[in-house]
Amino acid sequence: MINTGRKKLLICCMAALLVLIFALPAQAQPLPIPNLNIDIGTATEPEQVVGSLQLLLLLTVLTLVPAILVLMTSFTRIVVVLSFLRSAMATQQAPPNQVLIGLALLLTIFIMSPVYQEIRTTAVEPYLNQELTQEEALEIGARPLREFMFRHTREKDLALFYTIADAPRPQTRDEVPLNILVPAFVISELKTAFQMGFMLFIPFLIVDMVVASTLMSMGMFMLPPVMVSLPFKLLLFVMVDGWHLVIKSVVESFS
Repeated sequence: MINTGRKKLLICCMAALLVLIFALPAQAQPLPIPNLNIDIGTATEPEQVVGSLQLLLLLTVLTLVPAILVLMTSFTRIVVVLSFLRSAMATQQAPPNQVLIGLALLLTIFIMSPVYQEIRTTAVEPYLNQELTQEEALEIGARPLREFMFRHTREKDLALFYTIADAPRPQTRDEVPLNILVPAFVISELKTAFQMGFMLFIPFLIVDMVVASTLMSMGMFMLPPVMVSLPFKLLLFVMVDGWHLVIKSVVESFS
């Protein structure tokens, strides 16, 4: 009898739940669903063609923004130095790539903030106030970024790309095009980053050599020296406040 009563109660609860489920939508007001339409047709007026080309150009520039960020700012040097540091410590994926890239992006924003501020005050704001044309704003806005790249580009690298392009040598900096300045800046940054990475490797290499020689003298040939030296390298890095020193050196290298 008890089981029968429980079954009846369960059936009644399920029936009430089904009634609520099917009854509520009938009483509730229908939610408005927006209707979005995208029309693709043939342009019949010159203004429509110009608008389409401007939209296409804008989308192309947006796709190139990551490359501009990586190749024309301090991001390249920072992320390469941090990668060398992780390899020297032999910590595999600690810190992970997301942390290193995020730190490199924040440091890039910090280092490039004076350049961005100058671009905003000299080009962006006058253009928005209709004081400059688009061509004038692009030309004026590129000057601070060009000056930043020139400060950290070696003349030897500029001469290399002028030799490859078989182009006449410029008389002033304003005559150097971006298609030569940007790759010269990138390889200059890579050389500087590799030099800093070499200096970072030396103390950790010494620790590895000391640990390897100690294990060999003790006859522990089967024990990997990297596994034993890792805690000592971490301890050394923490004791000297390594992150503070590395970040300080990287930021001051752009001053």
